[in-house]
Amino acid sequence: MKNPEAQQDVSVSQGIRVMFYMMKPNETSFRTLEEVPDYVKKATPFFISLMLLELAVSWIRKGKPPGRVDDSLTSMSAGILSRLPRLFSRSIELTSYVYIWENYRLIGLPWDSPWTWYLTFLAVDFGYYWFHRMAHEVNIMWAGHQTHHSSEDYNLSTALRQSVFQVYTSWIFYSPLALFIPPSVYAVHLQFNLLYQFWIHTEVIGNLGPLELILNTPSHHRVHHGRNRYCIDKNYAGTLIIWDRIFGTFEAESEKVVYGLTHPINTFEPFKVQFHYLIYIWTTFWATPGFFNKFSVIFKGPGWSPGKPRLGLSEEIPEVTGKEVPFSSLASQLLKIYAVVQFALLLAFYEDTFADKAALSQVTLLLRVCFILLTLTSIGLLLDQRPKAALVETLRCLVFLTLWRFGHLKPFIPSLSLAFEAAQCFVGSNPGRGHGTTHQTTLRQRPTCHN
Repeated sequence: MKNPEAQQDVSVSQGIRVMFYMMKPNETSFRTLEEVPDYVKKATPFFISLMLLELAVSWIRKGKPPGRVDDSLTSMSAGILSRLPRLFSRSIELTSYVYIWENYRLIGLPWDSPWTWYLTFLAVDFGYYWFHRMAHEVNIMWAGHQTHHSSEDYNLSTALRQSVFQVYTSWIFYSPLALFIPPSVYAVHLQFNLLYQFWIHTEVIGNLGPLELILNTPSHHRVHHGRNRYCIDKNYAGTLIIWDRIFGTFEAESEKVVYGLTHPINTFEPFKVQFHYLIYIWTTFWATPGFFNKFSVIFKGPGWSPGKPRLGLSEEIPEVTGKEVPFSSLASQLLKIYAVVQFALLLAFYEDTFADKAALSQVTLLLRVCFILLTLTSIGLLLDQRPKAALVETLRCLVFLTLWRFGHLKPFIPSLSLAFEAAQCFVGSNPGRGHGTTHQTTLRQRPTCHN
């Protein structure tokens, strides 16, 4: 937003209701785009609160957490990655929309009319259905969306596993709305549609009775995330399940759902989670003979190959038994605790960076983003137990100290400044210390490195 000071504050009551699309037109109608709150940014405390609630309910009901630490950290890492471009520019979903509105709109519906608000609710949800469906049926779009489906768990953290580049195709499906719906109204519902989909990523909520007929619910969305044959390419809804019922893509939950991709990627490295399928498309493109076949590799379905239907053959989808064991990290419990602590510190640093972005120089902002990327990469390598994980983590700690020394980062606890100063002097006086160190030495050094 160009003028964050002009945005309305979001109360606790509104923050809770936003998560369930329970806001009223008169409290979420704005004249200009600059006045629209960044509801997604302000939702972080509610994300965390609902995840803690899910954890408590799961422990009480099942005696175990709703997911695994390694998978949840990877999902939240993807969420952070997907939001980092917003530090430098407004989302393309908004910039493209504003351009069309300012240059090609046919009529302008009143921004403060409840009818405009409800029409936009339906239109954005309809656009999302078709975007989501095409993200499963067009290979190059699936390359982005597969990130969200790569989790083999299904809990609220899975909702945060978002793609970095999915947004660069989704805007196409909303652009017709710019011919008549004001950008401020669109911006509200674009966020509400996304936030609504957070709470449906859970196994602790069962069937919701009559609501299942109209709304997208946890039961419906569990089917969408399944890799069972009956789940593939079903239930694309954002908020309303009626679109799936109308267009023939609805499937009710029946047998036990096994989550994840039909061919699991077996990694927690954030960049592999985001980009591995693009690499697969690239190699398949060059290995496939014929211009039209190459074109089809990009624009037909993920299951297509020469001689097959557009979306591939359903019988080629691997069968599931219900006894599949999700890929898990071999890291020790101590190392997993260390990863959780470092991620928690990074999350606080990430929130601080977004809060202060208007006051930070472009150089500082860029360096902070690089440090965030390095930290997420290091956590993924540690969880994957890669041979170079200890080296990368040691490098990350040294980078932190260097950036802090030159004023680009700051410790969250002021009393730690003296310790960091001492560590910086130690590093400066022992330039060769980090080379040839053992894994045990690296572990002893790690607690000094805080984001």
